Amino acid sequence: MTRLYDIEVAAIDGRKQKLEDYAGKVLLIVNVASKCGFTPQYAGLEKLYRKYADRGLVVLGFPCNQFGGQEPGTEEEISKFCSLRYDVTFPMFSKVDVNGDETHPLFALLKQQAPGLLGTQAVKWNFTKFLVDRQGRARKRFAPSDTPESIEPEVEAALA
Repeated sequence: MTRLYDIEVAAIDGRKQKLEDYAGKVLLIVNVASKCGFTPQYAGLEKLYRKYADRGLVVLGFPCNQFGGQEPGTEEEISKFCSLRYDVTFPMFSKVDVNGDETHPLFALLKQQAPGLLGTQAVKWNFTKFLVDRQGRARKRFAPSDTPESIEPEVEAALA
């Protein structure tokens, strides 16, 4: 089985990196979109990141255009939107597919390790969140409707 830290991703600027750069950190991995009803969650995600970064939390944003075409922009447009509208400073990555034949290996692994309601594998919508422990294992999946504020206690527990 693939380890999370062996997976390569593309930063939003196109630079390739392995997730091993985040080894030993608690990760909150989110498929995001700029034109979604849940888009205001960027503010809460940024707040969590700033509050807990010094304790080892890293929020990782992966734009996804698979749900209602809600992330139609280029990487440059997405980066500018996140920065100007929500002052996002957490790492953002290039667009990925989270379902289907072209599912990014990261999301294939996350869905396997932290299935959804009734064991479903599919990601249902943008702003699905995966909480990954310091050993690189997805421990919990949160629905798009679970706000960053509502999951803060679980994030804190993972950091303890």
